[in-house]
Amino acid sequence: MLFVPIAILLTMFIAGRAICILLFIKVLLFCSNLSARPAMIYHQKENILIIDDFHPHFVETLTEAGFNCNYQPDIQPNEAINLMKDFQVVAVRSKLNFTRDIIDALPNLKCIARGGAGMDNIDEAYAISKGIDLINAPEGNRDAVAEHTIGLLLGMSKRIVWSHNEVAQGNWRREENRGWEIGGKTLGLIGFGHTGSTVAKKLRGFDVKILAYDKYLEDYGNEYVEACSIEKLLKESDIISFHVPLTEETNGMLNRDLVSKMKDQVVLINTSRGKVARLNDMIDGIKSGKIKALAMDVLEDENLKAYTTDKLEALKTLIAENQVIITPHIAGWSYESYFKIAQVLSEKLLLLTTKPKNI
Repeated sequence: MLFVPIAILLTMFIAGRAICILLFIKVLLFCSNLSARPAMIYHQKENILIIDDFHPHFVETLTEAGFNCNYQPDIQPNEAINLMKDFQVVAVRSKLNFTRDIIDALPNLKCIARGGAGMDNIDEAYAISKGIDLINAPEGNRDAVAEHTIGLLLGMSKRIVWSHNEVAQGNWRREENRGWEIGGKTLGLIGFGHTGSTVAKKLRGFDVKILAYDKYLEDYGNEYVEACSIEKLLKESDIISFHVPLTEETNGMLNRDLVSKMKDQVVLINTSRGKVARLNDMIDGIKSGKIKALAMDVLEDENLKAYTTDKLEALKTLIAENQVIITPHIAGWSYESYFKIAQVLSEKLLLLTTKPKNI
């Protein structure tokens, strides 16, 4: 009689142990499945469409990392939109504007990689709301833009462009081309991100006082740069250089109202985005003498072939002034930045696609 209860107890013990072992195995399998999930934001690393010209380093780096890059630098915008529908990652410079309609037409898109500093050809807020990651490469061309900015400043202060053109025409005019020195002046930087801070760094040897204003930064002043309000910057700066992204807030920021708050005979430089400055207001400032000299690497509308007669005349009027330099959006476009942008963007893309998923 005693044997029966013992047998029952033994059977229950073994069954209990078996259940525990089964539960343990299930836990192990579950954890194994968790760790076996791809540590990627995207399930396929091979889906990258490149619709602009990039340095070969970009394609080579991503290909070596296991991506299948479809490199289409000469593709037309309409063709690109149709082709992008099958891709999760698209690399672009300025060929295409990613509007809401275009983003909605790309259901598989998970990342836009912009080969440049700004994001003004992308509806950032809408892309982010759709879960699309955005990356760019302002670190890649900050040195190029900073050097160009200083080059424009030197070109104006030493009257290099105008005196060269006069010599080319057979005129040797020294007094008329007497320059002015940068040293001892106060230079204001509006925008102190990658480019603005690099300009300040490169200006250290010019014996200038540097003021900086950046609405989105804190504690950015240092032994070389005084962080200040925009009111102080406008009031005290002899030279003002713009290094801001194009946003709703900065669109048309450099206008007659802002210029009216500056010192008389102010020198202005814009190497950020063309729509930051109002062209007609710059003409008025030059003609009134409020603006002493003006240098821009960008224009509100850079498609000169599509200019109306009035717009073309306005541009010619501005260029005809003997204090204006305009270059064709080349500040950030150097042989070195061509490589650096590819290097920075590929590194960021690799980091993004190997970031652990949120579980």
